Amino acid sequence: MSQALAGVRILDFTHVQSGPTCTQLLAWFGADVIKVERPGVGDATRGQLRDIPGVDSLYFTMLNHNKRSVTLDTKHQKGKEVLEKLIKSCDVMVENFAPGALDRMGFSWERIQEINPRMILASIKGFGPGPYEDCKVYENVAQCTGGAASTSGFDDGPPMVTGAQIGDSGSGLHLCLGIAVALYQARETGRGQKVSASMQDAVLNLCRVKLRDQQRLDRTGVMKEYPQYPDGLFGEAVPRAGNSSGGGQPGAILKCRGWESDPNAYTYFIAQEAVWEPICKIIGRPQWITDPDFATAAARLPRLTSIFNAVEEWTETKTKFEVMEILNQFDIPCGPILSMKEIAQEPSLRATGTIVEVDHPDRGAYLSVGNPIKLSASPTIVTRSPLLGEHTSEVLHDLGYSTDEIEALAAAKVV
Repeated sequence: MSQALAGVRILDFTHVQSGPTCTQLLAWFGADVIKVERPGVGDATRGQLRDIPGVDSLYFTMLNHNKRSVTLDTKHQKGKEVLEKLIKSCDVMVENFAPGALDRMGFSWERIQEINPRMILASIKGFGPGPYEDCKVYENVAQCTGGAASTSGFDDGPPMVTGAQIGDSGSGLHLCLGIAVALYQARETGRGQKVSASMQDAVLNLCRVKLRDQQRLDRTGVMKEYPQYPDGLFGEAVPRAGNSSGGGQPGAILKCRGWESDPNAYTYFIAQEAVWEPICKIIGRPQWITDPDFATAAARLPRLTSIFNAVEEWTETKTKFEVMEILNQFDIPCGPILSMKEIAQEPSLRATGTIVEVDHPDRGAYLSVGNPIKLSASPTIVTRSPLLGEHTSEVLHDLGYSTDEIEALAAAKVV
């Protein structure tokens, strides 16, 4: 079978992380993604956090695989004419400009519809309509305004942001789904539409269990699976819960052998009710199986600290991988805390294409995250990110420009 989105053409006006995450996924599924960049400058991330002078950064290369790069000055009249032809030839335009930027360029939604009624205009903004819609947003701002920071960290400390890019990459994933749905509908209607995703909305969607807990707290004033129970106090808002599970199953991060020198010698352990008996036997507390203070999930809730302390006495005698091997024989949920170095070296992740090695003409071989979504009939082949303007002539030829016309545009610094 051909790739799922073969024949779909994407006009990529995105930059930094949120938009490029979306368009890279579309490219991985087979769409022809044409990334439009400023002549001589390009996406800002080409130069951010460089580890090799004068070479596109890993920040850029890891977000722009499988794309074609075109340079275009859209302020120049000739550039606007090229852009019109691109809009006519594409199915989707994706942008994460500041609010109103497309209108100022002369390409409002109404104008885009005039040029191509089937065009889907997909946008990522920091906030949706409301008091903050014109505000500038970065990853950590989205985490703070979407509910993640206030519910992360420990109760005696400040709010915390996570290393997972749930604002930027999270909004890109949401927008990609919206585009796929709009493309499907356009096949039936012959009409495009606007698709939008805000970073705040994306973070909140990923924090839905905390909104669930807010309503539970409003009704009952207490949440027994949180570490504040039974001795702490609950306020009006969902508190920070440390490493407790968000799904109602009591869990904690526990030390394993070597924790004194290895900051990642830990495991996540879940005291699931269905496997309570083998847990008690493994950690050397068989009496807890019938002890009324421990025999039921309800009885254990106010004693979770002492339970996890007892489990940790056992985990400290084993490596995190030994813990996983032993506990999984009994279907006891657990997982080692894997460092980025360990993940990069994990053979199974290489075998599935979750971690890929890509060759680049300037930087050589580098590791990147591959497509997290696997299709059995159209596997993803990850190709390198484009050099700045690498495909300008190729794309302009596709649009019907002659070699002389392309050279004239280049001489005028339009491309």
